[in-house]
Amino acid sequence: MNKTTLIEKVTKDTGLKRKDVEAVVNAAFAGIEDAILAGEKVQIVGFGTFEVKDRPARTGINPATRETIKIAASKRLAFTSGKTLKAKLNDK
Repeated sequence: MNKTTLIEKVTKDTGLKRKDVEAVVNAAFAGIEDAILAGEKVQIVGFGTFEVKDRPARTGINPATRETIKIAASKRLAFTSGKTLKAKLNDK
């Protein structure tokens, strides 16, 4: 599912106008993005939690040349599913 299909599904499920649903979805994603970029944890009860985690600098190996390379520290976005979503996923 991508953003367009999400908007179509919400439009169908709610009976709201597509334009209104698109505005709400865009605002929700923008709010989540703003919080993440500010370093905040975003917790949606029943769904899951988005948070930024630090990945430390490390040494790696170039598989083509077998040379040792330095990999810079970076940040990554982690998602942990909530209990409700995890239970639904495992009850298939």
